[in-house]
Amino acid sequence: MSNLNDYPTIDIMNHLREIRSDLATVPFEYREFQIMLRTTFKSLADESGRRKEVKEGEAGDTLAGHRSVAACLASMDEYGYEQVSVCATKMWSYYYHRDFILNSPVEPIGEAIRESGGRIMGAASYDPFRISESLREIEHVVREYGFNYVWFHPLSYGLPPNDRRFYPLYAKCVELDIAVGFQVGHSAEVLPSDCGRPMLADDVAIEFPDLRINLSHTGWPWVDEWCSMLWRHPNVYGDISGYFPKGLDDRLVKFMDSGRGRDKVLFGTNGLGLRRCKEEFLQLDIAESTKRKVLYDNARRFLALDRG
Repeated sequence: MSNLNDYPTIDIMNHLREIRSDLATVPFEYREFQIMLRTTFKSLADESGRRKEVKEGEAGDTLAGHRSVAACLASMDEYGYEQVSVCATKMWSYYYHRDFILNSPVEPIGEAIRESGGRIMGAASYDPFRISESLREIEHVVREYGFNYVWFHPLSYGLPPNDRRFYPLYAKCVELDIAVGFQVGHSAEVLPSDCGRPMLADDVAIEFPDLRINLSHTGWPWVDEWCSMLWRHPNVYGDISGYFPKGLDDRLVKFMDSGRGRDKVLFGTNGLGLRRCKEEFLQLDIAESTKRKVLYDNARRFLALDRG
């Protein structure tokens, strides 16, 4: 077993529960997440189909998170994480509720950035049904708290990433010189998935060549499209969050460990456990140089951290 602290790591994809589980909402009250526990996330459910009880604040527990920033920082120190990006996630209910099923506040993340001295990084989110309001919030958190990223969930709105309602966001990110990311692939929750095809990002990358884009959550089952986008666009990256590393598609692992992909893949946990995700990633049969680039180097370039 590799020593986790021997590999400096940046988690590009996490949520409020990782740093303040006491403030995070419980999305399993919504129909989309209840169905998810019977299907794509059934390993996290008990026999009745409800989410298994986890001890809040215990590091390594899937979706448990931490009760405080200090507790999260202690886990980061133990497992060799230099920085973790936490998103003020917005998700919409496309069919069952027609309202937010996740709408995390930005203020606790801004406070965590200050408390952690920047080791916790902030990612805003975006609502294409409230464009002006979303853009004002993004500009505020970038200038007030130092957020350096926007991550959004187009599938929950039933819209592809090349929809015109996302273009004001892309222009704002270029203006502010921050990166953007969005889910591609199928949705674990029961939400429209065809708009998650990675190739739909092609228009965005062509029309915003200076925009740094992360195609989040591997793009499965359209893994070949995901690899294509990363390979052919200089500023398109992709993260492997949302899946335990031991379950990654063989095509993705081969691409990640090749000259085409090792500079373009990002590591993230999506709340599935700082320890478990990193341990499983280090157990993959890939080159040492690939491990170090995916865990750390690529995220520094993607988020332009060397520029401060």
